[in-house]
Amino acid sequence: MAYVIDDKCLGEQYAACVDVCPVNCIYPGDYKGEAFMVIDPEICIDCGACLPECPVEAIVASEDESPEWAKINEELSPEFKDNPPVEPRPANDPPRKQH
Repeated sequence: MAYVIDDKCLGEQYAACVDVCPVNCIYPGDYKGEAFMVIDPEICIDCGACLPECPVEAIVASEDESPEWAKINEELSPEFKDNPPVEPRPANDPPRKQH
């Protein structure tokens, strides 16, 4: 089971998760006009390194916790995979949206 990034990441894209991922399976992109990140379920090794890094708690530990967003992560991964990396935002930068 891969970790999943959910709707709390929409418009936020802190990207701290990218720096700790040992297999580079987290990609940035645009989803419905907003910055977003996805976890590629084909590459994720379920290590959990990303989970504590997200200041808006947009990562869940299982596809079962957010099946709708698991499907979105899976569908967008091939499209986002070759996008250039984004500069991580500081964790103390306040969220841009209320979730």
